[in-house]
Amino acid sequence: MNQDYIIPNEWSIIEEGFEKERVISSESLFSIGNGAMGQRANFEETYSGKTFPGSYIAGVYYPDKTKVGWWKNGYPEYFAKVLNAPNWIGIDVEINGENLDLNKIEVRNFRRELNMKEGWLSRSFEAKLANGTQIEVRIKRFLSLDLDELGAIHYEIRPLNKSAKISFNPYVDSGVKNQDANWEEIFWEALDSGQETDFGFVQARTFKTGFNVVTYMKNSVFLDGKLQEVLPKLEEESSTKIKLNYTLNASENQWVSMVKFGGYTVSTNHPEEELISAAKNLVSQATEKGFEKLLEEQKRAWAKIWEMADITIEGDVKAQQGIRFNIFQLNQTYLGKDARLNIGPKGFTGEKYGGSTYWDTEAYCLPFYMSTKNQEVARNLLAYRYNHLEKAIENAEKLGFKNGAALYPMVTMNGEECHNEWEITFEEIHRNGAIAFAIYNYVRYTGDFSYVPEKGLEVLIGIARFWHQRVNWSEAKGKYVMLGVTGPNEYENNINNNFYTNYIAKWCIEFTIENIDKIEKEFHSDYVRILNKLRLSKAEISEWKMVAENMYFPYSEEHQVYLQQDGFLDKDLTPVSELDKSQRPLNQKWSWDRILRSPYIKQADTLQTFYFFEDHFTTEELEKHFDFYEPLTVHESSLSPCVHSIQAAKLGRMEQAYEFYLRTSRLDLDDYNKEVEEGLHITSMAGTWMSIVEGFGGMRVKDGKLSFHPHIPEQWKSYSFKIIFRNKILTIHVSHEGNSFSVDGEEELEILVNGNPVKVEPGNLVKV
Repeated sequence: MNQDYIIPNEWSIIEEGFEKERVISSESLFSIGNGAMGQRANFEETYSGKTFPGSYIAGVYYPDKTKVGWWKNGYPEYFAKVLNAPNWIGIDVEINGENLDLNKIEVRNFRRELNMKEGWLSRSFEAKLANGTQIEVRIKRFLSLDLDELGAIHYEIRPLNKSAKISFNPYVDSGVKNQDANWEEIFWEALDSGQETDFGFVQARTFKTGFNVVTYMKNSVFLDGKLQEVLPKLEEESSTKIKLNYTLNASENQWVSMVKFGGYTVSTNHPEEELISAAKNLVSQATEKGFEKLLEEQKRAWAKIWEMADITIEGDVKAQQGIRFNIFQLNQTYLGKDARLNIGPKGFTGEKYGGSTYWDTEAYCLPFYMSTKNQEVARNLLAYRYNHLEKAIENAEKLGFKNGAALYPMVTMNGEECHNEWEITFEEIHRNGAIAFAIYNYVRYTGDFSYVPEKGLEVLIGIARFWHQRVNWSEAKGKYVMLGVTGPNEYENNINNNFYTNYIAKWCIEFTIENIDKIEKEFHSDYVRILNKLRLSKAEISEWKMVAENMYFPYSEEHQVYLQQDGFLDKDLTPVSELDKSQRPLNQKWSWDRILRSPYIKQADTLQTFYFFEDHFTTEELEKHFDFYEPLTVHESSLSPCVHSIQAAKLGRMEQAYEFYLRTSRLDLDDYNKEVEEGLHITSMAGTWMSIVEGFGGMRVKDGKLSFHPHIPEQWKSYSFKIIFRNKILTIHVSHEGNSFSVDGEEELEILVNGNPVKVEPGNLVKV
């Protein structure tokens, strides 16, 4: 049974009623972020029940020493941990001498709302304390998009049945731990702490990586909205914690409130000696504006994002809520302002998976950012990999590859491989292909080829060299083979000739050679520079060509399909539909041995090839492969339903496409995989966007033009979305009556709709 307590709403995630067993799930679902920092929706006040505290700062990590039972040569020395950052949100509350703790008191009318339109989180409830005092509490907080090192909390309390002495005890605390520390280590070294009237801070540095962070707060208190001049008492002072006390007397029905500004100033953005003064500068700006004005600015900043990124769905509230939740979380995680950052699989919502960068960025996230932000954002994502090329070459060298062969990491923070599961770290090498495909995808979509001679070709050559060295010549087959790999389907390890891996390797080599030829003709000085720098010869390129032309692909004549890998037909091909539901999810119910011997597919694998290289295959071939593999797919990877939704839509199977869409868009909201407590699936959320735009909208790029084959689920009245294509903004509206297109600005745009050319002129709505 999936969870179903989130109330359907077009613009908000809403929870009503307080249930202790869902606190940790809600902490994930109601997470907030602003691209530079983020936090789970932990309560500000003390909570003695089960909770998963988590605050995170973009780019700040710790290299946690690898922990494995049996060390194999070549293992990465560490696993990069997304750090639980010092706590700035804490406000302990006492009412008539009793601590406010929702785990220990009677709670009524509990309501929590994450307003996605305006970018804030609120919580309200009534409570009866053991001392008999009844109170109403309202809290609102947000992380500023404009001042992205600043967060704001407005915490107000009203005694309902008697007057009350109310104490707010705000604090900042660097004495935090990660839940998933390999060796139970503390990752933060306390450096300094201090207080000046309403301002307090703690300064801490990460061990090993040396990130220096000042966690700060500035507090003010109000009675019925009027600022009170209350001198705080220093309640607690240590090297890791500063806690202040503000006590006010409130009459029955009188509102007492605290505004707390806080956040982090970090050595990646400021000189270390200026971190405290940077924090003071931020709080003085915040205090001058006040909570309400900052909130208005927050609403405007989010309105600007939604203006471009929103997808509207008419007639299906759950589907609408799902897509907006996904778009909202993507924008909370990464806004493209800082080229040093990337898109972590959990964003700012949990610690699992570590690292900040997986192949998910190139395979799933790039299309979303290309289409909803300016071109520079997508270029930054590509440049991120170019900047890590030397590390990718080092990663390959550690495994015995030579001559500038590059193996990009499965998981990384700084370009160095830091994932330590053998079958993923050393075998899931298809990730190299996604990085090359992203370059192709970027050029195809934006028309900006300049990236390739400037940076991209060097990346492609490193990748081509890797594939050339990774294959073996099989005398028996008279072909080049790829042994000991893991494809996208991680329920198969250490297999030979994974179709997707072999296919993308062949394509990478051909794409690299094609670009070398183009650059030789059109960018000759770059061509000479790159060949000299990388010592690339015509003879080496000829060897690559031999590999690409003679790559082996396993194929079944009986089924007329490419096989996921050698030996796939040796399995008992019982479809998923015949599995007992109590056995799902397999990764929580079956032994790994049983999973590996089964035919069950975690995510699109062979079908991932058909998604990336759609034009290489006929629709009939797609249908045959879809019908063979989808019945064996358990979709226990968050990256699976979106690819299947796009392909089902292409095949005109709208009911199936719609089911997959709901599954990808509400994966976390409905907790399909029973793991939302660990955090959200941020990178797969971009796949949800693709399900609508590429799936239902049928958007592709054909010969430099946008092409659409729109479909609409029967559950919807209409849907619409905007995309930026080559500096033009196109709006697409699809309903059962037909499709309409309009373009912003002053230039026309020629597109294809259902294969026919259509001219869209500014100021004219074109109906098709």
